[in-house]
Amino acid sequence: MIPIAKPMIDQREIEAVTDTMEKGNLAQGELVFEFEKQFAHHFQYSHAASLCNGTVALHIALKAAGVQPGDIVLTTPFSFIATSNAILYCDAIPSFVDIDEDTFNISPKHLKEAILKTPNAKYLLLVHLYGQPCQMDEIMSIANANGITVIEDCAQAHGAKYDMKPVGSFGVCGTFSFYPTKNMTTGEGGMITSDNEEFILFCKKLINHGATHRYVHEVTGFNYRLTNISAAIGLVQLQKINEMNNLRKQNANYYLKSIKNPLVKLPKTDPRADHVYHQFTLKTNYRDQFVKYLSNKNIGYGIHYPIPIHQQQNIIEYLKFKGKTIFVYPCAETVSQQVVSIPVHPALTKENIDYICDAINQFTP
Repeated sequence: MIPIAKPMIDQREIEAVTDTMEKGNLAQGELVFEFEKQFAHHFQYSHAASLCNGTVALHIALKAAGVQPGDIVLTTPFSFIATSNAILYCDAIPSFVDIDEDTFNISPKHLKEAILKTPNAKYLLLVHLYGQPCQMDEIMSIANANGITVIEDCAQAHGAKYDMKPVGSFGVCGTFSFYPTKNMTTGEGGMITSDNEEFILFCKKLINHGATHRYVHEVTGFNYRLTNISAAIGLVQLQKINEMNNLRKQNANYYLKSIKNPLVKLPKTDPRADHVYHQFTLKTNYRDQFVKYLSNKNIGYGIHYPIPIHQQQNIIEYLKFKGKTIFVYPCAETVSQQVVSIPVHPALTKENIDYICDAINQFTP
């Protein structure tokens, strides 16, 4: 089976972890602080704060941005559930903005419509889905005109840029995940980036029990710290991320040139976007037959995502409890029935990619 994802781990990560364990400083320490510093430098951010996973990065980012109970946070209905769950953790209200069916990201047109429906919305939590940046010039213009604070979920977009500017640097902050399927990994881990030093210092306070010094706690915080073991992996991955992203792009470009089956629709890229292809996601009206066919051909696949967030039971129950209307989001609902991701990770061989292309081109329902 050709796997849908595979972390690029070699002897360098193994040696880094072994060295860290032998030294005995396993929890948060100097390696964590060095990882934060190098991550910020590598991706052109001024400051960074590490965390134990990408979901809590969203939680802390929202808290630090000022989200209060009852606040309305505009967000996408088409993402992993963590995006909206982080809003629920703040006892705030997710209000959804439909997507562009070609890019899978929040549509500026639908954002304008959503703001008209919810004029008291204060925040926008957007997602650069599959590694493709949102249309940030239009979105920031709309947000700024309406006094809306933007938080960027970059969990799938390490190294992506829009108009040559890194994702995560348009809004008040960006958040990242280092789950093993992501473009770079620490096993589990997350990061918040910002050009605002005070914002990051407040994030670090919240991440570490609200502490300013040892046993001195100014605010109610959390235990969301990253470990030195994870940071050791991350420091090695930073040395490899450019190569890994370039391989993803090469694989994606090969697919774009080689897949010719009219029953399968290829993804589209905004010409202003530097897409890093966390996923290479196709659309087909014959998904059930297509994924069965891929399985029979020993080709791994993913469905990201089969149920839009506004149709997830926990979201439905939460919004009902809050007395909120649940709307229909036609674009998100349509693509959720069509999307299929195929392997695009850096470990693929030329033979793997040719085999996948040939198989897809021969598919018939």
